[in-house]
Amino acid sequence: MSRIELMASAAFGLEALVARELKNLGYEEVEVQNGRVIFIANEEGICRTNIWLRCADRIAIKMGEFTARSFEELFEQTKALPWEEWLPVDARFPVTGKSVRSQLYSVPDCQAIVKKAIVERLKDTYGVNWFEETGPLYAIQVAILKDVVTLTIDTSGKGLHKRGYRSLAGEAPLKETLAAAMVYLSYWKAERALLDPFCGTGTIPIEAAFIGQNRAPGLLREFSAQGWPSIPERYWIKAKEEAQDLWNRDMPLAVYGSDIDPNALRLARTHAAEAGLKDKIFFQKLPVKETRSRFRYGHIITNPPYGQRLGTQAEVENVYRELGEVFQQLGDWSLHMLTTHPKPEKFIERRWDKSRKLYNGRIECHYYQFFGPKPPKKEQISQGE
Repeated sequence: MSRIELMASAAFGLEALVARELKNLGYEEVEVQNGRVIFIANEEGICRTNIWLRCADRIAIKMGEFTARSFEELFEQTKALPWEEWLPVDARFPVTGKSVRSQLYSVPDCQAIVKKAIVERLKDTYGVNWFEETGPLYAIQVAILKDVVTLTIDTSGKGLHKRGYRSLAGEAPLKETLAAAMVYLSYWKAERALLDPFCGTGTIPIEAAFIGQNRAPGLLREFSAQGWPSIPERYWIKAKEEAQDLWNRDMPLAVYGSDIDPNALRLARTHAAEAGLKDKIFFQKLPVKETRSRFRYGHIITNPPYGQRLGTQAEVENVYRELGEVFQQLGDWSLHMLTTHPKPEKFIERRWDKSRKLYNGRIECHYYQFFGPKPPKKEQISQGE
């Protein structure tokens, strides 16, 4: 198959970033929708996008989309789709579902009908009446929104935020996909310093280091579709060789993380070591008010505590004041912070330059950006005198 309709799911607010990533990978037929990006690729594209996308949640094959207001319509239109193009005779194909504001509101019934329709289609194809389902996994989802049914096959397996380096997690962890998005939105460049003074278990510094080295986030993990006979192993090998070749391991980085929680820092160091970044990221135990840097024109990118998650509101606001003081002292730096607070400028003591609604899990936040001055042209960003 040379043209496959694929779907990259994403958290609300990150769809445009995923579309940008896809275009940077060379996929031009891209359509941004709420919570997902539809794009056209081939089998190699399934491999490359799983390995390279930093901000997407999953990559799925979009098998079909249609309107259904009755179980009969759901069955017949599901059966009409070419499931045999992907599912071998021994495929394991569990069906999960969700339904929002639709006449077909019983999710268990919808799942059962979709499963039955696929079985009937495969019976006709393979000439058998019973499927053992002992082979590779093809996780199918039926999603119904306002009577529009979307049927997909997941290619990723574990969510793409599972990079493979965070075997342990601390309190209130930040998803890797959101951390990568925060770095992208800052327009940080690898030759400039980056600091997270509330680094917790290290997710933002680690994702920044991946971006700075042009390291594919999925390079060292496995995906469901790697076991599919319809995607030759050579495509996975080629995609991983490409990622290895483009990984700039020797790129010097000035990436720092600090926190007052020694347990979180212990996890941060462990995660950095698991990511192969032990000597590339520098962590230290430090209260935010003591933050300093010898670098110029750097970026603070951070997810400070929220009142409803960690600490009292009064404690949170005091920490924000300290962050504002540090930002003023750094002079020519930029600050990018994710928070639920509606008026962070009260503590930073200047109006934000840009604000973007993002979701940290189910919590609605805003990503506030306070831009510093641009460095002089032709000037290398180096440590201060």
